[in-house]
Amino acid sequence: MEKQQDRVNYERIANAIDFLQKNFREQPSLAAIAAHVHVSPEHFQRIFQEWAGTSPKKFLQYTSIQHAKHLLAHQQTNLFDTSFQLGLSSTSRLHDLFVQIEGMTPAEYKQGGKQLLIKHAHYSSPFGGLLIASTGKGICHVAFDNANEDITETLFAKYPLAHFVNEPAEMHRDVLAFFHRDWSNLKAIKLHLRGTAFQLQVWEALLKIPAGQLYSYQQIANQIGNRAASRAVGTAIGSNPIAYLIPCHRVIQTSGLLGGYRWGLLRKTAIIAWESALTAKSYDETI
Repeated sequence: MEKQQDRVNYERIANAIDFLQKNFREQPSLAAIAAHVHVSPEHFQRIFQEWAGTSPKKFLQYTSIQHAKHLLAHQQTNLFDTSFQLGLSSTSRLHDLFVQIEGMTPAEYKQGGKQLLIKHAHYSSPFGGLLIASTGKGICHVAFDNANEDITETLFAKYPLAHFVNEPAEMHRDVLAFFHRDWSNLKAIKLHLRGTAFQLQVWEALLKIPAGQLYSYQQIANQIGNRAASRAVGTAIGSNPIAYLIPCHRVIQTSGLLGGYRWGLLRKTAIIAWESALTAKSYDETI
């Protein structure tokens, strides 16, 4: 029942975000937005505040191109030295919690996951249904529900010779903790990924982008020491197998446009704005 309610609330929020983006010039009232998602203004205000941590009007600001451009224009010079900011953690960076990206061996890669035991299960998240899968070495797959993709079949196809078990695992719960608003007491998570050396390099760079910040594809290419590889970086980002934890949603076009997202552009917009609201609130509480 709780999972179903979370899904319904996210769908309402997503519809509201879509409505706000399409009608922002008219500055729709709270009543108009609530009517669009078929709930009372009071109920909508409550679920939106609970989900986003801020008002619909303020949230709309976080979904704008102007907000994205501002974030791009105020980045630290060195991505790899950027501390986890705005009061979310006083001593560590989010990417430090990922102690290791353990790429599969060439033999494992070639054999399509042969002899791997992969546990997988579906969960609820603030951004809809979520599939999490893990091997004995770490998390190997995280995907949001996608109307255009059977995310379970995509997992099976990626490891055609693996043995799959549909059951929760302890490390799955550690992943779900990243969707809580308090990020001060998170456990380290090991990732067990199948990818090329270049993909692993790009994915590791993504882990170093602080929450509430955005980087361009070109900035990521610069940071991995390959300035001419922005297109290849984009391709590697599009192949990211770990939704949210490897934050490919924090990479956008230099123009401020959000670009693509494997699990839907509206979901990418919602995640960016949700993190912006969260980090802004944490900053306000520290000053």
